[in-house]
Amino acid sequence: MATFNKFHDFVRALGEKEHDLKDDTFKVYLTNAEPSAADDAIKTDLAEITNENGYTAPVDIQNGYTETAGVGTMTAVDVVITASGGTVGPFRYAVIYNDSHTSDGLMGWVDYGSAITLQAGESFTVDFNAVSLCTLE
Repeated sequence: MATFNKFHDFVRALGEKEHDLKDDTFKVYLTNAEPSAADDAIKTDLAEITNENGYTAPVDIQNGYTETAGVGTMTAVDVVITASGGTVGPFRYAVIYNDSHTSDGLMGWVDYGSAITLQAGESFTVDFNAVSLCTLE
């Protein structure tokens, strides 16, 4: 099962009003480099896999934000990647960052547990319904 982890700097930046979970544009990209919650803070800290063979990222996750009874929740639209004309990967992590942030601040990542390589014709879904991106209570 995929697990979501947040970068420490995201919590700091959220508290200092650098992120707007409703109106900023958050995007996702794939990497095979292991993220560091404590050390990685901006997109350039974590290399993306090569854009080729059907993988064209970063992709807008069309985030939304709602609040109900004192609980705020950020939502996102699933992203489907389909390999064509060759392989995509390997990758193990899907990284979310704020494209509206002046430094492309990292939010968090989904860890799929092991490296994945898509063969031509295979698809992979970054399933945001399976993880809780950001809940504030």
